[in-house]
Amino acid sequence: MTEIRNVEADLASFRTRALLVGLAVLFGFGLIAARMVYLQVIRHDDLAAQAESNRTAVLPVVPNRGQILDRKGRVLATNYSAYTLEITPSRVSDMDATIAGLAELVEVTPRDQRRFRKLLEESHRFDSLPLRTRLTDVEVARFTAQRYRFPGVDVRARLLRQYPNGEVASHVIGYIGRINQRETAAIADWPEEDQANYRGTEYIGKLGAEQSYERELHGITGFQRVETSAGGRAVRSLANTPATPGNAVVLSIDIQLQKLVEDMFGERRGALVAIDPRSGEVLAFVSKPTFDPNLFVEGIDVDNWRALNESLDKPLLNRALRGTYPPGSTYKPFMALAALETGTRSPSLIINDPGYWMFGGHRFRSHGDGLGPVDMHRSIVKSSNTYYYSLANEMGVDAMHDFMKPLGFGQITGIDLRGEVRGVLPSQAWKRNTYKRPEQQRWYAGETISLGIGQGYNNFTMLQVAHAMATLANGGVKYKPHLTMATENVITRERVPLPGPPPENLGFKPEHVRIVLNAMQSVTTEGTSTRVFAGAGYASGGKTGTAQAVTIGQKERYDARRLEEHQRDHSLYVAFAPVDAPRVALAVIVENAGFGAAHAAPIARRVFDYLLMDQYPNPQDLAAVRVGQAGAPIGTPLKASELPWPPEGQAGAAGAQ
Repeated sequence: MTEIRNVEADLASFRTRALLVGLAVLFGFGLIAARMVYLQVIRHDDLAAQAESNRTAVLPVVPNRGQILDRKGRVLATNYSAYTLEITPSRVSDMDATIAGLAELVEVTPRDQRRFRKLLEESHRFDSLPLRTRLTDVEVARFTAQRYRFPGVDVRARLLRQYPNGEVASHVIGYIGRINQRETAAIADWPEEDQANYRGTEYIGKLGAEQSYERELHGITGFQRVETSAGGRAVRSLANTPATPGNAVVLSIDIQLQKLVEDMFGERRGALVAIDPRSGEVLAFVSKPTFDPNLFVEGIDVDNWRALNESLDKPLLNRALRGTYPPGSTYKPFMALAALETGTRSPSLIINDPGYWMFGGHRFRSHGDGLGPVDMHRSIVKSSNTYYYSLANEMGVDAMHDFMKPLGFGQITGIDLRGEVRGVLPSQAWKRNTYKRPEQQRWYAGETISLGIGQGYNNFTMLQVAHAMATLANGGVKYKPHLTMATENVITRERVPLPGPPPENLGFKPEHVRIVLNAMQSVTTEGTSTRVFAGAGYASGGKTGTAQAVTIGQKERYDARRLEEHQRDHSLYVAFAPVDAPRVALAVIVENAGFGAAHAAPIARRVFDYLLMDQYPNPQDLAAVRVGQAGAPIGTPLKASELPWPPEGQAGAAGAQ
């Protein structure tokens, strides 16, 4: 039987379905349109920026680091360009195989590998680390042809730091090195603007002026916007904000004088600080032995680090800044001034020196059979211990402390180098705060006696002693010592002097200062340094000193031949010149060398000859000074201003290893 369909019902059903489908399609197109409006209109700017970001990248342009110069404009630290072979550890699956493969193309020494392994331990896996530096053009071409074999390895052109004078003044100049994790964490706490300025920077000042003047030397980071390929490589530059190179930093030291002093020390240990008392400028800042800062620039290898760090001579120790020593008899002029200023003694008071001083049944030694009657002038010229034993007993430890503190003994000078130590200027309060047991905290009267001759608890840096000498030579007007004179704009070459605090007048009576300085002048004409300063073309004042490295019993006789080298007395000298208008004051110590007039004073004499007479010791004289066999200069000195700089054979040698 044929089914009769209801056409009207079917049409109605079809229309309903068609309407629903049409509405669904229309709704779908509406959603698409709405999405297009949202994306194209509402989020247009945001998405356009994202698209541009995917197509482009903003790269930091690291500025060229500023140079470091000496006071005469001679270069102490600079930059040079070189190709480096670098590895990004996160992109390398087998590091040993990669390095072995690279060694077939370019020379990779065991030292290179040790240095790279050390960097690998200290850095992030995403950092690009140098395996080899200073690639030749041939080596670059050889690697480039085989680059496809080494994912994560690339050749980069970099500016590397160089210290052309090698070990000379290394403790002053310092060095730079790769930013480590501790420094990265510290940078994260900087203001956002400062953090932005270090994006892309991989090296930072670690020591010396490189560290103290990091912000001046670093410069201002630039930025470059580049179009990138799908693989992330730069295709072309779209915009560029150039980096601003760092300023040059001009130090107050004279590098030729610095080298002369370091040469005069030879293989001996010690320190010398020379200061212009009229301004606080440091003219020489020597610590021996030194080290080569070029070793640290690309990351020092394990063997060199161990050799420096474990050496008994401690070449990494800045002895001028961080080495503390008893000042010995160089302390006596300051004790004499203390006696005058506090009214404890008059200059004419006579003290009998029988060669010892008795206190509490204890015998304190002086000179052999004694010096007999001694007034203040003769006590300095002949270096009477008895005079200052009794003076210390009369003054007491706290009175000595209160007088010496403003002179800078046992105080932070504030010099523009980090890491300065305070040393020890003893007082009763110091002892109570230093020791734990009550019997140790108590100050005993017998402990005061040896303080008068610069022994006992007294321990100061050569910077502090030189600073005090400069203040005394300047009539009690104290300047803050500083190693940097100015900054120099790398573009305009304009020098901007660095401001310092105003000088402080300690208020010493001029007649008291003159009494002490006159006695110090007599030391060079009739005292312990007469032989050394014979024939000098200027008048100077000084004071020799011999400081114990270990305690020798009062009943024992000092015999250097029976002691280990590091147990022998230190040789010291403090001095100023010229007498009428001092332009330089200094303090020098030669460790474990013995009598001050034999080892320290000859170095001081030649520093004065250089600065005041333009004289430089000839090779024979220099050799004699190095071994403590010189008094006054031997032979005819050279004219310092006519000597070439850098010295012959040094140019280009440093940093070439």
